[in-house]
Amino acid sequence: MIRLAIPSIEEDDLHAVREVLASGMLIQGARVEAFEKVVAERVGATHAVAVSNCTCALHLALAALDVRPGDLCVVTAYSWITTANVIELCGASPVFVDIDPKTFNIDLNQLESVLSGLMLSANSAGRVKAVLPVHTFGQVAEMNSMSELCGRWNVPVVEDAACALGATLDGRQAGSWGSMACFSFHPRKAITTGEGGMVTTNDDALARRIRALRNHGQDPSSTQPDFVMPGYNYRLTEFQAALGLTQMSKLERIVDARRAAAARYDALLERTGLEKPFVMPGAGHVYQSYVTLLPAELAPRRAEIIKAAKEAGVEVQIGTIHMPLTTFYRKKYGHQEGEFPVTDAVAARTLTLPLFEAITSEQQKSVVDVIQGLVG
Repeated sequence: MIRLAIPSIEEDDLHAVREVLASGMLIQGARVEAFEKVVAERVGATHAVAVSNCTCALHLALAALDVRPGDLCVVTAYSWITTANVIELCGASPVFVDIDPKTFNIDLNQLESVLSGLMLSANSAGRVKAVLPVHTFGQVAEMNSMSELCGRWNVPVVEDAACALGATLDGRQAGSWGSMACFSFHPRKAITTGEGGMVTTNDDALARRIRALRNHGQDPSSTQPDFVMPGYNYRLTEFQAALGLTQMSKLERIVDARRAAAARYDALLERTGLEKPFVMPGAGHVYQSYVTLLPAELAPRRAEIIKAAKEAGVEVQIGTIHMPLTTFYRKKYGHQEGEFPVTDAVAARTLTLPLFEAITSEQQKSVVDVIQGLVG
């Protein structure tokens, strides 16, 4: 089986984890602090706060902005369900925006229209607490224009950079654009800690609040346990952080390998009916996933194609989720097909091909041969 994703775990990773386990010091400590420092330096942020996973990171980012019941957060319609769920978990409501048909990132023209409408209405202007762009599949959203737009209305930007550690736009790192950014270290990301997440920010007050919220509300600067707010237990373990440290030393190598593999796929797909990923000028895509588009007429057969490919020894998958059309959001807000037409089309056609550091050109050729045989 050619798997969809395989993490790059090597002997130094195993040794680092064994060392922590043997020490008996397993909870957040020196290695978590070191991991935070390395990520902050890589992103170019003043602070990085490690947490249990990226869902926790996004939840804490919104909590730090005091998002509460009755508030609104503007978000892309096309992302893993976490991006909308954290808004609901704060008691607020997501306002979905359609996507760009090429990048699959939030559509700037649609965002401007939606945000302007909200901010010019007396009923909603004071309730808009954040905009959450997603760097979909590892390509940074159009943050130059977005930063200007959100700055015009004084609305904080929280980057969902789950897929985008190491990605750049015009030479500037993902995670360095918004008030905060949230990263994932899930096994399908370039580097992994199993689960794990990180919030980065340049705002001292936000960082302090997030550090308290992740640890039961404990004052992070107090020498004695003192609890200054209700909080969560969203801490990262020492052995996860030890793995994160060794993984971070490989980030450039892994991203370079994924980019090289993506380029090989680009060439192989020239002779097929699949549409290769689009990369914006100035974007340094990290290819957390290599996501193609099936011909529109084959969209109804996608589940059949995925099943047949697996039976032929190739693991492929959809892209991500059309969040407004999931059962919860459809029922609660009445969303329906046609409301987000680009997301409708993209979500129905995406097909993710296997991509990981060690994938060989022979394996990639086999992947494309199998898919081409299924799509004709």
